[in-house]
Amino acid sequence: MVQIRPSEERGQNEMSWLKTRFTFSFDQYYDPSHTQFRSLRVLNEDVVAAGQGFGMHPHRDMEILTWVLEGAVQHRDNMGNSGVIRPGELQHMTAGTGVMHSEFNASSKDPVHLLQIWILPERNGLKPTYEQLAFADADLRNQFALVAGPKAPITIRQNANLYIARLDAKVKVEHTLDRNRHAWIQVARGSIRVNGQGLEAGDGAAISNETKIRVESAEPSEVLLFDLA
Repeated sequence: MVQIRPSEERGQNEMSWLKTRFTFSFDQYYDPSHTQFRSLRVLNEDVVAAGQGFGMHPHRDMEILTWVLEGAVQHRDNMGNSGVIRPGELQHMTAGTGVMHSEFNASSKDPVHLLQIWILPERNGLKPTYEQLAFADADLRNQFALVAGPKAPITIRQNANLYIARLDAKVKVEHTLDRNRHAWIQVARGSIRVNGQGLEAGDGAAISNETKIRVESAEPSEVLLFDLA
């Protein structure tokens, strides 16, 4: 079963420096039909204006991932970490007992376009950690590459795996979904078909009671696939 969450039905917030689309309830946007999917709690698409960003603020008891689509993000936190995140680099924080961090557009001229992802942790009270890892385009090209999970290059403290694929036009890829597993597909850019159903950029889909996820790109596309307990 594939249930599509159309891009235009997402929640939204627009300010002078920030445009956000909310797949699930977040902050002042609340939709009782879309609060989370399994352990996937937040999937926000942000466009942040040049030189703007999120000042120091706290989080706790959440697995936080940032995937940049265009531009660059300047990160700082109270664990002593700082650096710039660019397309192809995945940032991860286990917020655990508590972290303070800021995320700013690293450019004074161009906007940054990113996906902010929160996954509920396996338990509360974990030790805070920080990771940032670059993935070569060749490793993501025309296949679902495992980038984050309990036994992945980026370690998530939850029974959840994140795969990312960058697909050329008219490419077919498959993902096997084990029994009692569920998936969320998010189209970051491009246009695809998932098990015969069309999805465009910004669309998502909840997938359950399927053994195979078949994705075909109509044009160059970037796709995130969450394999969830």
